[in-house]
Amino acid sequence: MVQLYNLHPFGSQRVVPCKQEPAHFCCGPDVLFVASTAASCRVEVFAVREQGRCEALGSFATLGPVLRMAHSSAGDYLVTIEEKSKVTFLRAYMNWRYMSAGSSRVCVRMVGHKLEESYSETLKEQMSVVEMPLSDPPLCISCCPVNGDLLVGCKNKLVMFCLKYLVINQNLTVLDFERSLILHIDNLIPAEVAFCARHIAVTTELDVLILKLELVQRSADRTEQCAQGVSAPEKAVDGGSPSTHALQLELDEFIICQKPVELLGEESKLCEIPITLESTELPTEDTKRFQVHYLLFRRFAPDQSPFGFCEETKLHSLQLLPVYQTGCEETEDKRKLLSLFCFFSLPHVGYLYSIGKLVELISTYQYSEKSEQAVLTPQFLHVITSQNLQCFTVRCSAAAARDEDPYIDTTVKACPPVTLDVCTLRMQLFIGPRAICHFENHIILLTKADTEDITERRKPTRRMLSRKADSIKSRTNSESEPGWNLYIINTVSTIQLYREMVDYSRTYENVKTESCIHLLSEAHLLVRAAIMDPHFLKSDEKEDLLRAFRESCAFLGDCYSRFDTKDYHLALPYYRMSGLSMTEVLKRLVSEGDEMQTYERGFIFYLTHSLNEDSNEELNQESGNKILQIFYLMDPVQLPHILFSPCMRNVCPLTAVKCLQKVEKRMPSVVLTLTKAFFALKMGDLTMYEHEMDSYKETALACGFIGQPRLLQQRKEGIVLPTEFAVHLKEMQPGLLVAATVALHENSKIELEEAETFFKMLCGSSENTIPQLLVDFWEALLVVSSQEEILQELLLRVASQYVWRISKKQLPETKPLKTTEDLINSCSHFGLIFPWVTSVMSMGCSSDEDYREDISRLQSLLCSQSISISSALPVLEPLTEADDVGLTIRVLCNTRLGKYEEAIDQLLERCPDAAVFYAQHELKGDNQALWWNKLLPELCKRARLTGNDCPVLISSLKAETLSVVAMELELREFLSLLPEDGTAAFFLPHLLHCSQRKLLT
Repeated sequence: MVQLYNLHPFGSQRVVPCKQEPAHFCCGPDVLFVASTAASCRVEVFAVREQGRCEALGSFATLGPVLRMAHSSAGDYLVTIEEKSKVTFLRAYMNWRYMSAGSSRVCVRMVGHKLEESYSETLKEQMSVVEMPLSDPPLCISCCPVNGDLLVGCKNKLVMFCLKYLVINQNLTVLDFERSLILHIDNLIPAEVAFCARHIAVTTELDVLILKLELVQRSADRTEQCAQGVSAPEKAVDGGSPSTHALQLELDEFIICQKPVELLGEESKLCEIPITLESTELPTEDTKRFQVHYLLFRRFAPDQSPFGFCEETKLHSLQLLPVYQTGCEETEDKRKLLSLFCFFSLPHVGYLYSIGKLVELISTYQYSEKSEQAVLTPQFLHVITSQNLQCFTVRCSAAAARDEDPYIDTTVKACPPVTLDVCTLRMQLFIGPRAICHFENHIILLTKADTEDITERRKPTRRMLSRKADSIKSRTNSESEPGWNLYIINTVSTIQLYREMVDYSRTYENVKTESCIHLLSEAHLLVRAAIMDPHFLKSDEKEDLLRAFRESCAFLGDCYSRFDTKDYHLALPYYRMSGLSMTEVLKRLVSEGDEMQTYERGFIFYLTHSLNEDSNEELNQESGNKILQIFYLMDPVQLPHILFSPCMRNVCPLTAVKCLQKVEKRMPSVVLTLTKAFFALKMGDLTMYEHEMDSYKETALACGFIGQPRLLQQRKEGIVLPTEFAVHLKEMQPGLLVAATVALHENSKIELEEAETFFKMLCGSSENTIPQLLVDFWEALLVVSSQEEILQELLLRVASQYVWRISKKQLPETKPLKTTEDLINSCSHFGLIFPWVTSVMSMGCSSDEDYREDISRLQSLLCSQSISISSALPVLEPLTEADDVGLTIRVLCNTRLGKYEEAIDQLLERCPDAAVFYAQHELKGDNQALWWNKLLPELCKRARLTGNDCPVLISSLKAETLSVVAMELELREFLSLLPEDGTAAFFLPHLLHCSQRKLLT
């Protein structure tokens, strides 16, 4: 892996025309603030124009020499730590844009001072200095880039000031601060602090602590609102104090070093740094309460070498870097924070952490020599050493992309990994770099050479960057004073550097595959970071960046397709993100006329997935035949599958058959045979078709369709279309077609609704018409399906179709594949038809003889225990109650619902002959009492009313009912049921039988 790419991220440089030697400087969105050394207590302000041109805006005096300074984009204010008479002051400069070279009025006020109405007009156009007194001297400061709040580090505490927007009147809003929170941290002297979106990072010489302030619900107890303590009572395993982990040493020459430790997330509570929160806001209804969450604690040990202890080891360049949601508004208050990163550095190594749902180290930077300072941007890490300005790649955009889209690592999207090795893009020689800061595409660099280096610095050969002709040098160096310069260095545009990376990657294409992929991944992340920038929507390079993004995806797709890498599968998502069609990809990768060309796994993986999708792209015959040749050489097993891709509709059938025949000699299969039969039909060769179809039994052929459902149906623009094969089977082998569709459904290759659409289109039926072939499919599916939800749906569908045909006197358009007897024998959901049903039907007229099959199927369905009667009642409603079919349906439904008395009444009313058959079949067990409680009284009553005119009733009463009752009841109970006006001779044999049964027992 190449670790140093000698690219050119730095463009032209210009000298900032400072009047005095800079001590500190910082940047705003379009300005540069330069604080001079102690000799002159002033801050010079420069507007930064295109290409880094500087224009002096003026300067303003400070109370004393500036020790620290920072600018906040939110609120556009400058905050400084100044020293006067050995006393430090914290001051914020508002409205500095209205000042001119020493002539502007300045308003100085204390923080929180009530602004008078009389000052409103003057405040509007004058600089305002807000002094913020502190009980302890301020040591370091940081402004939140999201909301403009200010964090001040003092000994053993951090003080937070909230930025306030005070509306004086309709035309004037004044900025002010409110000291809202103090974090008391014992035994901690902060060297640097960073503050962003309620995340706080603080470093000492060798310790790093990252915290998060979270809002909590207000407690009902008002006494709890003033303070909250957070302690860490458990001891860190490796980070305890010397008094508890080592003996008290008496000799001064011994140095005690604590062990390095890294604690992430919840474990960071063990860092032995207790924190107490003190709220300093005036209590109101909106008073916020915070609690502290520890995110990271890391302690480093001083560097040790064989030559002794190095006292210069200390942390520097602490920074919190926010990354916002892609395409968010440029206005600060509308930005949506997506990810947050923390960087800090030791002299020889830097660390970049992702601070989000998970806190993790994503990159470590090894420097070639001791670093002086570093600054992190979403695209690069810039580091200065004693001789160099170095530019490293960063992984912020890779991590942020995954925060924005957790499903990015799929077959649709991809992004280079966060763990991608970092590399150095450039090591640019400079004499004496001392300090650095960054904003937009500019690097501000302060260099200071020793006296003996001035002569060398003046030589043209030592100038590593071009200097514009209009650069201004406002000071003449003398032999006796050190030489210093403040430079504005333009980083080249993203597009320009991207192009250089792409060109440079070509040098590694044939010699170092991984280096080529690495460099193209860097180019991709460079463009991705630019697209995620909040200024992207209004950028002049917007279209160029989007074009470069798609192009970089295409280049990465090429790499993973051409090279033999373990991540070959990434060819698919990168090509998809590139927007290239399959035809365009083929032109990039397939050489014309090269019959010996080989193809790597990534390309085959891309083609396989792309061809198996329902794409609207149709390849021409030439491209289709080329793909056929590729798969024949590289993966012949896939041939039956890729041939049925929507993209391959134009492939030559004869060429396809020849390839399939060659493959079949080596690896025969049912799917191959069916595929050959398909193309034989397409060519009109029925002899070949019949030969192929006779190669296997029908059962094997039906299962073969599971391996390739597109043999029967294909999709075009989301619509399922039957193939020529399906049309032919419908006419010649409908049983095979139904069996194949059942197999597809049972193997989750086709849904029930899709099958319905398929058969309707195949049979040319209208939307509301159910073809017989679809009913055959439902009936066949009932035989094999075991899913209860599917079964109930199927039972209702077939029942509905039977009812529709019976009620509409409609015959099926084709002969059903199975008879009722076949269904009863093969399917448990069709039951044997009860004898009483047969009895009822035998007494009816023959008007329904033509529909006898559907009637039998419906009755058989209701005679089983499978169908839900309560759900079927609305379906059965159309059947008329006047005929025998309606009678059997009603009685069957009442029986299934437990309404036996109603069923008996219906039979006695319409078909008394069947009543006893019904009783014999249904009145068993607990229902047997209906013989004497219901049937016997009803038969006696009806026989008495009709006399001898109803031999059926008398026969039923005598032959069956009395015999059953005499067998089941005691003599006394039997006598009590007999009618008083009955003929003794009629009942005597049954009475005698009952009494004899009693004597025998």
